[in-house]
Amino acid sequence: LHEPDTSKPFVEITEGCRLPVLRKNQEHEDEWPLAEILSVKDISGKKLYYVHYIDFNKRLDEWVTPDRLDIKKLQFPKKEAKTPMKNGLPGSRPSSPERDVKKSLDLHVQSASATSRGKTLPTPKRKAESVSLATQVTAATPVPSLPGFVDASQASVYPAMRDSSFSIKSRDEHEQLTSLTTNGTSSIQRHLIPPQPGRKRKSCGGTDEMVKMFQNNSPRCSTVYLLPGEDSQDSSDGIPCAPRMTGSLVSDRSHDDIVTRMKNIDCIELGRHRLKPWYFSPYPQELTSLPILYLCEFCLKYLKSLKCLQRHLTKCNLRHPPGNEIYRKGTISFFEIDGRKNKAYSQNLCLLAKCFLDHKTLYYDTDPFLFYVMTEYDSKGFHIVGYFSKEKESTEDYNVACILTLPPYQRRGYGKLLIEFSYELSKVEGKTGTPEKPLSDLGLLSYRSYWSQTILEILMDLKSENGERPQITINEISEITSVKKEDVISTLQYLNLINYYKGQYILTLSEDIVEGHERAMQKRHLRIDPKCLHFTPKDWSKRGKW
Repeated sequence: LHEPDTSKPFVEITEGCRLPVLRKNQEHEDEWPLAEILSVKDISGKKLYYVHYIDFNKRLDEWVTPDRLDIKKLQFPKKEAKTPMKNGLPGSRPSSPERDVKKSLDLHVQSASATSRGKTLPTPKRKAESVSLATQVTAATPVPSLPGFVDASQASVYPAMRDSSFSIKSRDEHEQLTSLTTNGTSSIQRHLIPPQPGRKRKSCGGTDEMVKMFQNNSPRCSTVYLLPGEDSQDSSDGIPCAPRMTGSLVSDRSHDDIVTRMKNIDCIELGRHRLKPWYFSPYPQELTSLPILYLCEFCLKYLKSLKCLQRHLTKCNLRHPPGNEIYRKGTISFFEIDGRKNKAYSQNLCLLAKCFLDHKTLYYDTDPFLFYVMTEYDSKGFHIVGYFSKEKESTEDYNVACILTLPPYQRRGYGKLLIEFSYELSKVEGKTGTPEKPLSDLGLLSYRSYWSQTILEILMDLKSENGERPQITINEISEITSVKKEDVISTLQYLNLINYYKGQYILTLSEDIVEGHERAMQKRHLRIDPKCLHFTPKDWSKRGKW
């Protein structure tokens, strides 16, 4: 019997088709998620298919062989009539999960007339490695004010103590908690403060009300009282704004095409590490066909062969990033690099970073940016671990534009160290800061964790004076940490700590929260020592400083 040639499917599979594709999940078990064919190529008579797993992060996209395709469930692309432009996106364009999410965000903030016409919003199911809520609701989304700050007539009451668990909620609960709604309120607010008829909330005066904290019967449980009066985070009409999708380095998703949706570099050799890129990066076209792209780990220049790299290393005098070393403790150093004075290095750094950042665009004009590169020192030199960039002048209080820890150094505490360093710079500058939106899924997780630990650290360190409850305002928390006030409030809401009791807003810190925080802090060995920072901020508003 003649066996069929699996390399040539009976049905012609073209770009835009969807079908289940075999892959290994995190437990190394076989699964068949639905995937979209983005490209087809023929190598020595055998076809390869570049697939994007629907509702999974793009970094999992890959080339697959025909034997991994389930042709029985093949879905051909629908022929759609060309429709007028909507939200900057043509209606006949092939969809992707990221674009669907942005569409839903745009629709959320449109007038009620759009929803009255019977339009429904796409709500893709999420898998283990799905696109995180970074593109849906970021941590520093303009947050509704604490419940009742705008409408003092809402009624609610909560028990005095609430021992809520510190464990992270399930994905579905999380999505319900953080998703924006079309009726002008946040579901966080509705979840925390359900309306109860028959009880009227008293409006409290004052512009800088206090957060009060006292110890309960359990020595490890405490409650913080939040009184209204802080500035409302709502817009003037009471409707919270959608997450901001613009910024100095935010990519415009409407200009995506098949080329930029596909990884174009197979492998990068950087020093002693070989990296598998996650996303497209606009390296020169002639380098994309190479099996390995070689980078000098000190100046980040890209070369096409090992021989070229070896020849370059005999001429390259750098053993650390160019610029000023502004921090050193142990083997960790930070270098400040001016995007105008070190243009070639800055551009090469952006090209490398774009391999692992999907939500940012690439600017060859690096003049308006400063780059802070974190390195680890050994006998051979200062090896790049990660970096963040920031605008020299930010009109929106951004203290980070892009932030990245290189894959070989991830899950070792370096991400939080970069975030902590960015806020230490903001403290020296005397400002509060926030990262530029949208954050990647991994970036959002790191920022949420950092904000939570930093705020809980302050609340747990509060001491009573003269037997009275210790007091602190949200503004004071913001000033101490340099975390923007919107991020402080959104973090408290994310942790689900805010309750309303006897005319006051309270934060309940249960024993579970305290223990969970202490465990997390024990694992956090890497910290920034402000004494080792030698940094003088410049006034970039004076053009001569550039």
